[in-house]
Amino acid sequence: MNNKTKYTELIRSEAKRLGFLSCGISKAEFLEEEAPRLEKWLKNNAHGEMRYMENHFDKRLDPTLLVEGSKSVVSLLLNYYPSEIQTEDSYKLSKYAYGTDYHFVIKDKLKSLLQFIQDEIGEVGGRAFVDSAPVLDKAWAAKSGLGWIGKHSNLLTQQVGSFYFIAELIIDLELDYDYPVTDHCGTCTACIDACPTEAITEPYVVDGSKCISYFTIELKENIPTEFNGKFDDWMFGCDVCQDVCPWNRFSKSHSEPLFNPHPDLLSMTKKDWEEITEDTFRKVFKKSAVKRTKFSGLKRNIDFIKD
Repeated sequence: MNNKTKYTELIRSEAKRLGFLSCGISKAEFLEEEAPRLEKWLKNNAHGEMRYMENHFDKRLDPTLLVEGSKSVVSLLLNYYPSEIQTEDSYKLSKYAYGTDYHFVIKDKLKSLLQFIQDEIGEVGGRAFVDSAPVLDKAWAAKSGLGWIGKHSNLLTQQVGSFYFIAELIIDLELDYDYPVTDHCGTCTACIDACPTEAITEPYVVDGSKCISYFTIELKENIPTEFNGKFDDWMFGCDVCQDVCPWNRFSKSHSEPLFNPHPDLLSMTKKDWEEITEDTFRKVFKKSAVKRTKFSGLKRNIDFIKD
């Protein structure tokens, strides 16, 4: 076995030990196919007020500009599908936000993985990324054979659907590389048909500025009145396109204790949410991604839905 293969297997087995669902590896190089797609998406203003998407265009497409001398992009998936969901009579939170903010959970695992690589293999330079830097996570995961990008623009796998986070290590070590898998969406249009705000404008293209997740998390101004009555009770994020996807029949519950929700969260009713105080917000969402929208943002979302 050559060193490349030995190192690749070492990294894969440690990723598994750390709790990652799967690990795929691709060569760190310019994402040629993604360049025109990203350019067109930005030109059509599909990013709305997410102006940060316009920054670092070149870095988004070329990992060697993020990590000097980088050779490999190690893509990792971490399952967040919960064993229990909110009560029927509730305003809804995206399932990824039930527990501790994933940025913290995954960053720790990635740091451990990088440390392991350096301890076992030697001087390896690299950086960990969890969707807070200009990295096209889904494109790298697809290139690394971890799944295909579905018509709702999320990564999909036949084995476990799409309820997982994507993260990367970009390192200056040459490894064995994986190949993309084939698309298995077929003629299905479940996600397109179900989107409450018609944000999936054509197969594989989402107008971010029409997405409920964008309105409830990213948008700082008032939500446009034309979307009144179209939120399907989502107050933070939206899982509709994933919930209706046939591949998510195969989702299995995660085994990460940090992703378990605060005990009060699942039983809160619409009335509880409407009467939520800042203290309760702080208690229930102490280390949650929901803190990003702040108490005032969550109140705004709830008021918009119930009006």
